[in-house]
Amino acid sequence: MIATTVPMPDRWHRPLVLVAAAMGVLALATGVLAVVDDREILGQDAWFKPLKFALSLGLYAVTMAWMLGQLRRWRRVGDVAGTVTVVAIVVEIVIIVGAAAAGTTSHFNVATPLSTTLWSAMGTAIAALWIAGLVVAIVLVANPMPDPARNLAVRAGVVIGLVGMAVAFLMTGPTQAQLSDFQGVAGAHAVGVADGGAGLPFLGWSTEGGDLRVPHFVGMHALQALPLGALALELLARRARVLRDVRVRHDLVLVAAVAAALALALLTVQALAGQPAIAPAGGILVGGIVLAVAAAVAAAAVVVRGIRRSRVATPALVDA
Repeated sequence: MIATTVPMPDRWHRPLVLVAAAMGVLALATGVLAVVDDREILGQDAWFKPLKFALSLGLYAVTMAWMLGQLRRWRRVGDVAGTVTVVAIVVEIVIIVGAAAAGTTSHFNVATPLSTTLWSAMGTAIAALWIAGLVVAIVLVANPMPDPARNLAVRAGVVIGLVGMAVAFLMTGPTQAQLSDFQGVAGAHAVGVADGGAGLPFLGWSTEGGDLRVPHFVGMHALQALPLGALALELLARRARVLRDVRVRHDLVLVAAVAAALALALLTVQALAGQPAIAPAGGILVGGIVLAVAAAVAAAAVVVRGIRRSRVATPALVDA
């Protein structure tokens, strides 16, 4: 019989749970501030960045807490990685909130000795967050879950998430324009245009040039999307008999993971080419269409093959 409920950990990493709860409270507070405080930073509401980071980091923290709770071996190593993650999140969010309160930028700001020190501290925290995530990925490999689809979803989610997080390092180098006319900023989210131009509401992603925040977001949140997708397939198996076959669920997760990885690569190339995410062109547009069609065809093929197999399969081949 397949499981149809979320696998709850037998213990939670308390610091991660606490920081996730704190991010929830911070999201509410910054949401209110975004309404009552009309100040802007680089053309956006001053409190949008703290709000976005509170939501993103809170989701990341609770996901990590859940994953660490699945461990049966190397728990101490996982706990240390979780604690490092908490410290890194706190350092990063404190600097971001402080900069918003002061009416200035937090990222890439090297205009004064203080801002340079804070940006360096944030960069160190981001690097520590990435390394801790890598350690968790290694530990998860040593702790296989009983369900192959869940197993693949968690491992692929962590790996793609780490790659998505690493995209942020592409933002940290000064642009040619910054080198030729230094204004106290070294690094940028946008490619081909200056930060602070026209962008999508709330998200702020550039609608005039490339934006590395797009692949960063997509890759980082594959960490949640793939495991949630695997759990959704288990719940749908109550009504769809074909999904009771563990091989079908596993192969659908595999299709999703490959598609997510290729989408991350395509979006990164698009951003570096200076193309807005909402206006792909040329080879990027063709690649996106091919990827979407190929993923849909592959998923359909998995389901059709599973239906055919279920008609002749013995009970041993179906885990229900």
